[in-house]
Parts: sequence; structure tokens; C-alpha cells
Amino acid sequence: MRIVQLIWVLVFVFSQNAFAEGLLITVESKYGVKESADRLVTALEDKGIKVAARIDHAAGAKAAGLDMPPTEVVMFGNPKLGTRLMLVNPEIAIELPMKIVIWQDKGGKVQLGYVNPSSLEQRYAISDKDEVFNAMSSALADLSKTAAGAN
Repeated sequence: MRIVQLIWVLVFVFSQNAFAEGLLITVESKYGVKESADRLVTALEDKGIKVAARIDHAAGAKAAGLDMPPTEVVMFGNPKLGTRLMLVNPEIAIELPMKIVIWQDKGGKVQLGYVNPSSLEQRYAISDKDEVFNAMSSALADLSKTAAGAN
């Protein structure tokens, strides 16, 4: 039980740091968490992008005897993009596949968030791959807006 609590604390601290540093880009959704995640998965599949995992953190918390608002993470990737970055710096593999988190905030609104790819470019000192990071940024923005009903 203590390990699960520690994990949630670390997730909270990371997410707060990501917000504070402007690393997490967010989009407000018109839909609930599950429907937003479903819409994201459909958008990914429509584009031929493979979904690597879908994690329901609220269900995990419930199984551990804890309560938390609805929160899901959808992980997905495009090896044509990610591999090019990993060949330059294999450490970036910890950030891949790409992820979008969908959660219900304290005000009851649903948010989608993703790490700004330009922060990864800086963090992993990858240069000469602007086109890859730009493609990632564009895809994450479009997918988030589609899932959120913001298009």
C-alpha cells in the first residue's frame, strides 16, 4: 500500500513541476475522461498510429483501496519519428512512446495534457531534428484537440 501512495505522490510532484515549468500543454475537453480517451484512441487508429497502452489510474487506485478522480493515460507511438530521436540520444527512450494524460481537475473539468516536445529537445540535447519535434508537436496538438472536441 505504501508503494502505491509513493507512486501517486511522485506523479503529483512531477505533474506540478511540469505545469510550473510550462512543460505540459493542456486542452480542456467537452467530454468526460473516458469519452475523451475513447475519442483519442479512435483518432489515433484513424491515423494508423498504434496505441501502445491505455492506463486507467483511477481504476488502479480503486484496486489499491484509494480514491481519485478519473484519470487515464494513452500511450502511442510512431517509430518513424521516435527512432530517429533515439538514434541521436537513446536516453530519450524514457519519454517514448508519446503520452496524453486525461484527467478531471479539482473544478470538475476534464483536461488533456502532454509534454511539450520542445522541452524534450532541450532536455536531451538533440539538435538537427527540428522537423521531428515539430511533427510531434503538431500531432499531439491535433490529437488533443480532436479528443477534446476543440476542433
